[in-house]
Amino acid sequence: MQVIVKRKNIKFTPDPGRVIARFLYTTDERALNTISSVLNLSEDQVSQVLSPLLRDFSLRHRNISLIFEKHFNKVSHLLKLLDVDPDSLTTSQKALIGAYFSMEYSIESAAFFNPSIVEHPDQSETGPGDKRVILSFRATGEGHISSIVFRTGVLDKNNKFSIEPAGKMLEEAKHVRKHMYDKAAFKSKLDEMKNIHPVIPSGLILDKLNDVFTYGELSACVREARKIMQPSYEKETLFNQITWLASSHYELDFSLDTNISERVIFPVSENEKNGIEDARFVKFTEDNNESIFYATYTAYDGSTILPKMLKTKDFYHFNILPLHGEIAQNKGMALFPRKVKGKYAMLCRLDGFNNYIAYSDDINIWRQAKLLQQPKYPWELIQIGNGGSPIETPEGWLVTTHGVGPMREYTLGVSLFDLENPEKEIGRLKSPLLAPNATEREGYVPNVVYSCGSMIHNDELVIPYAMSDYASTYATVNLRELLNELKV
Repeated sequence: MQVIVKRKNIKFTPDPGRVIARFLYTTDERALNTISSVLNLSEDQVSQVLSPLLRDFSLRHRNISLIFEKHFNKVSHLLKLLDVDPDSLTTSQKALIGAYFSMEYSIESAAFFNPSIVEHPDQSETGPGDKRVILSFRATGEGHISSIVFRTGVLDKNNKFSIEPAGKMLEEAKHVRKHMYDKAAFKSKLDEMKNIHPVIPSGLILDKLNDVFTYGELSACVREARKIMQPSYEKETLFNQITWLASSHYELDFSLDTNISERVIFPVSENEKNGIEDARFVKFTEDNNESIFYATYTAYDGSTILPKMLKTKDFYHFNILPLHGEIAQNKGMALFPRKVKGKYAMLCRLDGFNNYIAYSDDINIWRQAKLLQQPKYPWELIQIGNGGSPIETPEGWLVTTHGVGPMREYTLGVSLFDLENPEKEIGRLKSPLLAPNATEREGYVPNVVYSCGSMIHNDELVIPYAMSDYASTYATVNLRELLNELKV
């Protein structure tokens, strides 16, 4: 192969010092014991415990006292069981109780991997040939819980990457808002989910709701149904499925005084409590030429996956919702950056072995897919999948792929598809473009290079990639050389 891959010497490695303050809770009994113990402390004792907490942790978190207040509010209802009026407590007592229900979580202590790259919406103060970009990563901490985090920087005319400093005051979203639901779409998604018992009609709950309803209204109906229906495994499964699906719709707002590197999209809903995995970001051009950023990702609750999508215009406000349709059941969905023949287009993987392509009139509903690629060469015989959204070039759609071969080695390849008919493969590299070398094959999962999205800048393909599910880096390839090789 004549294509030369230029590996760069920049590495993005896990930083255990990047922490968020999470709510800590075990059981009501332990919580009541903790609250009672704090209430038995004298005013001086409260001050002696609280003062060093505020002093030490204010250096690690933006407005730690507000975090303590928020966590106190989550347990304040228990005070009624102690016959205590929450308003009778001092500000210090509330803060200290909140501190006992707080813990630090190091979001990337285990791994910092599976990156994607997109153009930053703010290109001010960049020089000729420069491009400010946003890199997204899958950050993994204790318990292998994954979240989405970001870094920013500038690619110069030679694709040398200048990383902008990462902030240390990490934050989850300032506001989390639940979604309004359309009954017909909600019921359709329930019907797609495989493990609902067929003799338990969801209408027993949904029929009591309006055509558009809130999460709170749905929760109230579920609580009421639990009271009047005889308990059974099937009914409890239905209740759990309904609340599981409903919790997957939400919106996030981050504070305007946060740097993008400080914003953490941490699991919010029940269906992603064990992780938000492998976000594939893409800058999408609407029919009116406006741009919006989408990312497909996999929500994981410890046993079940749910493909989901987030969208944002500014990386401050995010709208999150599940993808509907029969083919929205597997990992690795990647959206095309514009419509194709008037329809949204998506790469996907239905069977775990092959690449598929799907079209839809609705960006959230995906019902049919066509086989696009099958494993062909030895380095991809176990599995082939996409490495992010397709990239439009004058020669065709450029798609980075991943292949799995002997010894479960993950390598990166590239394919080219026709612009007007992306089901037509123009060419595919016969050998891997990028395989793990001696310095990249050691990590949490050995022998893996993996990417969730690349971009073209100054006539080169810029590929951020993970090294053995531990750290990340990037490489560049001359676009003309690559296209010539694909068309051989």
